[in-house]
Amino acid sequence: MTECTQESFAFPPCQRRRVEAQFAGGDITSDGGVLLLQQVDQRLGLSRAIADVIDDPRRQASCQHDLLSLLRQRLYGLALGYEDLNDHQTLRKDLALQTAVKRDTELASASTLCRWENRADRVAAWRLHEVLVDQFIASFRRAPKRLILDFDATDDAVHGQQEGRFFHGYYDHYCFLPLYVFCGKQLLVSYLRPSKIDGAKHAWAILALLVKRLRQTWPKVRILLRADSGFCRWKMLRWCERHRVDYLVGIPRNDRLAAQAKAFIDKAEQRFQRTGQKQRRFHEMYYAAGTWDKRRRIIVKAEHAAQGSNPRYLVTNLKAQPKYLYDQVYCARGEAENRIKEQQLDLFADRTSCHAWWPNQFRLLLSSLAYTLLEALRRLGLDGTELANAYVGTIRLKLLKIGAVITRNTRRIRFLLSSAYPYQDLFALVTAKLQPT
Repeated sequence: MTECTQESFAFPPCQRRRVEAQFAGGDITSDGGVLLLQQVDQRLGLSRAIADVIDDPRRQASCQHDLLSLLRQRLYGLALGYEDLNDHQTLRKDLALQTAVKRDTELASASTLCRWENRADRVAAWRLHEVLVDQFIASFRRAPKRLILDFDATDDAVHGQQEGRFFHGYYDHYCFLPLYVFCGKQLLVSYLRPSKIDGAKHAWAILALLVKRLRQTWPKVRILLRADSGFCRWKMLRWCERHRVDYLVGIPRNDRLAAQAKAFIDKAEQRFQRTGQKQRRFHEMYYAAGTWDKRRRIIVKAEHAAQGSNPRYLVTNLKAQPKYLYDQVYCARGEAENRIKEQQLDLFADRTSCHAWWPNQFRLLLSSLAYTLLEALRRLGLDGTELANAYVGTIRLKLLKIGAVITRNTRRIRFLLSSAYPYQDLFALVTAKLQPT
């Protein structure tokens, strides 16, 4: 059967003129802003640092595409919004991406990239995490006084009969259960886990490794563990107390806890009945579950509204006022959830569709590294601008997706960016900010 590919597309006429479209423009790109990615990557030294720690068992004399080129091609592609390896079958011919990767020939095909990803192993995952942490440390000009580490887990739906595939009752589907650790907007850990485990599995070990590494650089830094009730494990809290780590962690509701806080909860309900206004009060008490080694300070948020009672509990070793700890410190962890949304919705961290386990962990880390590039672009290039707090999807749309005609000869590569591009001043400002210091 003959396969027909449509070459011309007709659209409604304009001023009695026919309107047609063809994919025949030649050396034109829709990703003119990829040069900013190259610039911030060079500023950080990110792709070079990764290439230096990943093993490449191929016979180098026979390799058309070196490891650094493969890595940059994949990272920049993810940052530009190309989630699938199949996209690179035609994207590898894009002169903008070739220039950013520092090549003047076609980039790697989808099959080459696939073979590269499927060579990933445990060692590669460990070394990439080391690069993430080193990048975080290098982002500080002086020693910070305090760091808040946000631990959170999320679901990552599987795509078939994959290694580590299990059903999760809470999420009600087959998934992985990756663990993320953020400090502010910067990502330190993206650790893929099967979903049959406790949601806090390995969190203690990861916390210990992070604390050790951070204090090697900053011995006096104060570190705060912040997490929801899924991470309330008393042995981890005891470890924090023994190693001078602060914690502010949610604690699940239970009958004994509710009974001890009943006076606070009843008082909020009574005030609501008298005033008809939503009541929200904060208290503290000391509590120990039957398995705990000692009593610990509990922050109680006693809330009552028309929908009924809505108490919340936190366990902490901090000494500040309960309202401040809940409203100003704990609730800020919602920003970490926004960062996870950026990972999964804008950078395709859930595109873990390989059959084997370690290639999927590698894909998760590639998305994390692409996020690191865009976060650095936001932090270094967009500080003080209208996009200083923009989501990475917005940054991609407004700064990276720029139409451009590209000319290339033996002396020069020219990007003729769209004259109608509405953010020309912002683009010029970011370019200037990202110049080597």
